[in-house]
Parts: sequence; C-alpha cells; structure tokens
Amino acid sequence: MPISQYVTPILLLIASNVFMTFAWYGHLKYKSSPLFIAIIASWAIAFVEYCLAVPANRFGSAVYSTAQLKTMQEVITLIVFAIFSVFYLKEAITLNHVVGFAFIAAGAFFVFKGPL
Repeated sequence: MPISQYVTPILLLIASNVFMTFAWYGHLKYKSSPLFIAIIASWAIAFVEYCLAVPANRFGSAVYSTAQLKTMQEVITLIVFAIFSVFYLKEAITLNHVVGFAFIAAGAFFVFKGPL
C-alpha cells in the first residue's frame, strides 16, 4: 500500500482538530462578545472541521481499525490543544497535564500494539 494511504488520514485529522479546537475554545479569548455570536462562529468553524474529519475517517478506515482512528484522533486532539492553549490562550501546561497526557499516550500505545 502507498504511504499516502496511511498519512492522508493523519494529516486530515490534524487539520480537523485545529479547526475544532478553535471552534470549541477560540471564543474564550473573546468573552465580551455575546454568547450567540460565539455559538454561530463556532458552528461555522466546526463545519470545516467536519468536512475534514469525515474524509479522514472514511479514508483511514481502509488501513486503520475504528479503535485506532479514534485513538489517533484523541492523541492529536491533546497535542493540538496543548499547543493552542500555550500559544493562543497563553495558559501554562503544568506537570499534572504532562502526566495525564502521558497516561493517555500509554493507552494509545496499547491500542496500536495489537492483541496481547
């Protein structure tokens, strides 16, 4: 199988998670805006996320199991969120966050390792 079949879903998941993170958390930087505006803007951004996530899962299902796709999505979400929270929201990542993320990464390892 060409490498693109393995890489394309991952790249689409990364892109979709960037949009979803902005849809879910981007409005927190603009708390003075009306909630209704935040909801509409978030829905518009989330639409783009769905346009990327659906093909990522459709294409990815040819080479990954559903559990592997979901695990990739969760790990990508954590990485994107960590970068977003530090650089966009200016929040610190603490040792507690790092330890929690490490436990989730350990779980991801077992999902991809195969049957025990």
